[in-house]
Amino acid sequence: MINKTIGVIAWHDLTVNDAKSLKSFYEKVVGWKSQPVSMGDYDDYNMIIPSEGNPAAGICHKKGENANLPSLWMVYINVENLDAGIEACKSNGGKVLSGPKVIPGMGKYCVIEDPAGACCALFEHE
Repeated sequence: MINKTIGVIAWHDLTVNDAKSLKSFYEKVVGWKSQPVSMGDYDDYNMIIPSEGNPAAGICHKKGENANLPSLWMVYINVENLDAGIEACKSNGGKVLSGPKVIPGMGKYCVIEDPAGACCALFEHE
């Protein structure tokens, strides 16, 4: 079950050049199992907690809209209104790096950078 509470970190994923190799690293180091998520001509991965069968995180390729994102664990923070979050980000010294982007059936998000240079994603559920 996805936590939709405003203000909580609801998801995290890692965007890297070679998601296929890195998902194998986390399978060996952490014990996660990978589940492919088709992105058309390539797969990203949900990383599954074996004892529960639930996703713990995602590992994604730096392709398409993700091509210019930094390689880091990105946290997705729930917001009530994405447009208002974007405007507040901009008016308080931050900038939008990517998006907004719609995930059909889930919601929409954007990646921001705060005034200190740290990145996160803002997510508005449907």
